[in-house]
Amino acid sequence: IAHDLINRFGSLASVFDAPIEELCKIDGVGEHTAALIKMLLQISRRYLISRTSTDNILDSPKKAGQYVQSFFYSMRKECVYIICLDAKNKVITTKCITKGDVSSVPLSPRQVVEFALANQASAIILAHNHPNGFALPSGSDYSSTRKIQEALQAVDVNMLDHIIVADDDFVSMADNGFFER
Repeated sequence: IAHDLINRFGSLASVFDAPIEELCKIDGVGEHTAALIKMLLQISRRYLISRTSTDNILDSPKKAGQYVQSFFYSMRKECVYIICLDAKNKVITTKCITKGDVSSVPLSPRQVVEFALANQASAIILAHNHPNGFALPSGSDYSSTRKIQEALQAVDVNMLDHIIVADDDFVSMADNGFFER
């Protein structure tokens, strides 16, 4: 069955990305097997996230980027995660606060401020993915980051970084000097 799946879809990634209906067209693959195949991807993502200890101290853009990469594993739509940090940059919590489509995601400064305050964050790091592109910030990434940074400053929460993830790559806006302006 495994060989038939790979032959039909071309790669393991394509098998995991295939719709359940298409998986069921392979001899020996019923609804339960197809559902299990689809769950394996989510189970793998949760495994990678659980390996990332929540007592991490994210004191550099590299550490923050490495920390957040596993959260985007297998995501096919844009999603924004917020990492709330204490005064020592230790992770308090990490959560996806909004999801979008394959090329955009809605995000309001109010959402970010409310979540940061609710979790008593001294600082935050935002991260989102570009599932079908490069890990380079877009014009809207720059403008929304600036608005969010200003809203957080008004409530005395520091925005340390905004990380964009694409596949196995990430770009830190802090590394690019954005927060020094």
